[in-house]
Amino acid sequence: MIIQTETVDLTTPTGEMRTYVYRPVAEGKYPTIIFYSEIFQQTAPIARTAAIMAGHGFIVLVPEVFHELNPIGTVLAYDDEGKDKGNQDKWTKPLESHDSDTQAMIDYATQLTYSNGRVGAMGVCIGGHLAYRAALNPKIAAACCLYATDIHSDTLPAEQGNNSFERTPDIKGELMMVWGKQDPHVPNEGRFKIHHKLIDAGVNFTWHEFNAQHAFMRDEGDRYDPELALRVYGMAVDLFKRTLLN
Repeated sequence: MIIQTETVDLTTPTGEMRTYVYRPVAEGKYPTIIFYSEIFQQTAPIARTAAIMAGHGFIVLVPEVFHELNPIGTVLAYDDEGKDKGNQDKWTKPLESHDSDTQAMIDYATQLTYSNGRVGAMGVCIGGHLAYRAALNPKIAAACCLYATDIHSDTLPAEQGNNSFERTPDIKGELMMVWGKQDPHVPNEGRFKIHHKLIDAGVNFTWHEFNAQHAFMRDEGDRYDPELALRVYGMAVDLFKRTLLN
């Protein structure tokens, strides 16, 4: 499926948010996936992932997740300087501001003439956490959370009682949780903690652990696993076609 891309600046309570839109060229009404990036914002690997998903018949929105803290168009490098700045941003922006970003994208997506009105979420690293967080919104029908960081550790700023782990019982859509067992950012005890919370909360979810490292989906760097990435893309497409096309 041939796709097209464009940008839109959405108004949020914390400022203008540059959002990159990937969508099929063919006429029709398509479901939307909000795709949350790593701390580095829309790098080339993130753009390629968005294009892959859009090519399967989805509108994909990629927000600049730290738009309040950087000039529009900022992309951080995959180096120590970029990592330090990205981590500083993630520890600065409260989860409540991510919530309002998500609502702005839902409002935008559902009024598009080429949208079918159904919305899901997907993300990698902190973006996996933000996809999990987005699923607290009842408009999110499904979320694919790839090696989601900081859920188990409660290290992102939020009002008391409003962290993502504690709010797990509010998730109504279906989750797909994907992990690398060699990921030092989410060790065994962290994954077990989230798994038990989802069970106790009665959330509809699937759980997938692979012999892989953190960021195994990123097609740059020595942790990339192409075979596994292709498999997980297929799983994500299946999830969203089943939940967003009904």
